[in-house]
Amino acid sequence: MSPSAVPTSTTNGHFESDLNLALVGLGVEYPPFLVGPEALEVLANRYYPPSTALKKVLSINRFTGIETRAAIGDVDHPLVNQPNAPSIKELNTLFREEGVRLSVNACKKAISEWGGSIHDITHIVSTTCTNSANPGFDHFVVKQLGIPSSVEKILLHGIGCSGGMAAIRTAAHLALGSSYRGKPARILILACEISSVLVRSELDSIHQDQQTRVGVCLFSDCASAAILSNGVGEGDGPGPVYEILGWKHQIIDDSEEDLGFDVDPLGWKVVLTQRVPTLASAAVSPCFEGLVNSIPELHEAGQSPTAASFDWALHPGGSLIITGVEQAMKLTPQHLQASYEIYMKYGNSSSATILSVLNKLRETEGKDRVVACAFGPGIALEMTILRRGKEVASSVNQSGHNTASGILSTDGGGSRNTAINGNNITHANGTASTIDNFPIESKQPEKVGTTADNAASSWNDDREATTEGSTRADGANGSAGGLPVEDLD
Repeated sequence: MSPSAVPTSTTNGHFESDLNLALVGLGVEYPPFLVGPEALEVLANRYYPPSTALKKVLSINRFTGIETRAAIGDVDHPLVNQPNAPSIKELNTLFREEGVRLSVNACKKAISEWGGSIHDITHIVSTTCTNSANPGFDHFVVKQLGIPSSVEKILLHGIGCSGGMAAIRTAAHLALGSSYRGKPARILILACEISSVLVRSELDSIHQDQQTRVGVCLFSDCASAAILSNGVGEGDGPGPVYEILGWKHQIIDDSEEDLGFDVDPLGWKVVLTQRVPTLASAAVSPCFEGLVNSIPELHEAGQSPTAASFDWALHPGGSLIITGVEQAMKLTPQHLQASYEIYMKYGNSSSATILSVLNKLRETEGKDRVVACAFGPGIALEMTILRRGKEVASSVNQSGHNTASGILSTDGGGSRNTAINGNNITHANGTASTIDNFPIESKQPEKVGTTADNAASSWNDDREATTEGSTRADGANGSAGGLPVEDLD
């Protein structure tokens, strides 16, 4: 195939009009527990004496705007109730079990919506910042899925909350390389984070160093996945969920000390400064303008689109991140509704969050084009412009949780176009795919009790979620609820 006949990423700094890259399947898997702000207070009071720093952190914790956070266990989980914070070895053992399980289930959902065979997967691009074992967790996910071991794997490290977006960007470059060679690319993208069990390590630092560490109030657990296709050799199928029009990566100068995730004997420690919301919000506008200018098809009739002409899938690093971008880009809460809802119901699941937001966003009809944006250590800014598929798509169980057989999932009130009946999936366009040989081993989320006495909860496969559905941001300024606090990425 002639190079001139193949779509390339950029020509003279501009993206071609038809990259032929698309996300053709999405999957999100949250663990079975949703814990309220009270859970942190319970653990703090159990194991740490009162102090000025702890009092301040617990006060912030009540006003982050997060109603519940997804977690692999409740407040009585054994790993966070030992005399000391868990070691890296213990954390790795847990991730090998829980993180891999969440990842496998998220991947099964994305693969099922795509409708292809695991033998057609050409690459896997994965990321996590809450595990650093070798071989990486992606190795075990591949084994459990039954994907041939010859699949090309890439595991991204050191990119934190921007990891999901960076994985999409990396997969896009790989897919274009395959297009150049005339070969199909079906790339499995995977992000997984288990943050909840780092709570004791963070509380140790608050107690010992008298530091105001707000990360302990924000982070949660999740795995999310997507299939990216370059369209080569693709037959008739459900069609794209999102087409990829272009992307941009940049680093905010002299900001590496403001945001990070440092290795510690007891896991990892969040590095956050009060500058992050201001730095991040200020960087979005020039990045957006540069990206829009690099995509010629966006300039209809010689007019450049405004930020408000897109829907936005913003990584919800914290309420100040969301409202800061909202104000800087002259958006409304409706533009960022999916980000607010994921933040309020599940918290900040680091790299796995952005695909969850994109999954949420497609539940309802909206603007034709979408800006996806996330921030990570560096400070790195990742931005991608997408176009919605021709139909309002829906994945296997949009909420990210396994629903009972025969139920049309309606979490959050959005319209759904995919029915789940046993192992069969009926898509909006009438096509069907199957999750045969892919049992999804997830359980329904449970809202955990708010005191030490009632926090120990039980759940089973058939129980409906007991937590209330998340609500949209309140107020014209898009506040996620509560008081503005130093909640950062």
